[in-house]
Amino acid sequence: MGQHSITVEDVELTITNAEKLLWKGVTKADYLNYLARISPLILPFLHNKPLTVIRYPDGINGEAFYQRNCPEYAPDFIKTVEHHDNNYIICSDLPSLLWLGNQAAIEFHIPFSTYQTEKPSEIVFDLDPPSNQAFHLAVLAAKQIKDNLDRLHLTGFLKLSGNKGLQIHIPLPIDTFTYEQTKLFTAFMAKFLVETNPNLFTIERLKKNRNERLYIDYVQHASGKTIIAPYSPRGNAEGLVAAPIEWNELKDGLTPTDFPMERVLKRKLTPFRDYEKARDQQPFKEILDWLLTKKTNHL
Repeated sequence: MGQHSITVEDVELTITNAEKLLWKGVTKADYLNYLARISPLILPFLHNKPLTVIRYPDGINGEAFYQRNCPEYAPDFIKTVEHHDNNYIICSDLPSLLWLGNQAAIEFHIPFSTYQTEKPSEIVFDLDPPSNQAFHLAVLAAKQIKDNLDRLHLTGFLKLSGNKGLQIHIPLPIDTFTYEQTKLFTAFMAKFLVETNPNLFTIERLKKNRNERLYIDYVQHASGKTIIAPYSPRGNAEGLVAAPIEWNELKDGLTPTDFPMERVLKRKLTPFRDYEKARDQQPFKEILDWLLTKKTNHL
C-alpha cells in the first residue's frame, strides 16, 4: 500500500493506503468516494461547526479514538478555531473533508452552535430505543413528536442515527435563542411524551432504570454537547449512515440497516433540502411565550 496525490479545488491532497479495508468490503478509496459524492449534502451541516471526529486508523474492527484537537501535522489549508479550550477543525470545504477521510475519520459529530455564537441554531431530539429489535419504539415516538410539531406549526426534519435510533432536527433562527430557552421546549416535549406513554418512553438517564423503554434524550441538547452530523457514516459493522429520510418513509418495516453508504448514494431524495428555508419561518418565540405562561398545561 502506497500513496498518491490528487488535486481537489486547487488543493493537493496526499492519499495513503487507499486499498486499506475500513469496513468489510469497503476500502478507504470507496469511503473517500462516498465523502466526495455526499459532500454537497454533508458540508452545509459541518460549516463553521467545531468538529469532533471518531477515527478508526485500522478500520472499524481496530481501536478507535475521539479527536477534538487538530493534529500538529495537519496541512495549512485545514482551518481551525480555538473554542471551549480546544483547537477544533472547521470542515467547510471538500479538501478538508477528504483530508479527514484519509485520516480514517469516520464519524463526524457537531455541536448545535457555530463557533461564532453560544446560541443553538437547531434543536435535536434523540430517540434511543433499548435495542435494534425495539426500533419500532423510535418510529412511534417520532410520529408522536411530528404530530405535536404540526400542532405547533414547527417544521422538523427526520434522520436515522446510523445506529439503532432516530433523531429529529428543528432548525432555529441564527443567534436568537439561548439553550436555557430551548430547554423549556425540549423538556416540555419529552415529559409530555413520557406522561402519555409511561410504559414505552422514558427520560431516565441510567440505562439500568429504563426497563426496555425508549430513552428520549433532551438533556444532550446543551452547550458543548454534540450530535452525529446528517450523512455521516458510523463506525459499525454495516457501515450505516446517519441518513435523512422523509416523514412518509417513517412506517412499519423501516430499519436502520436499509441505509448503508452505497444505498444512500443511490437515493434521489434530499429530505433536508428545505432546512435553511424553514429556519426563519419557525414560530418558536410564540411557543416560548406560551410555555412561560402556560408551562403546566398540556398540548
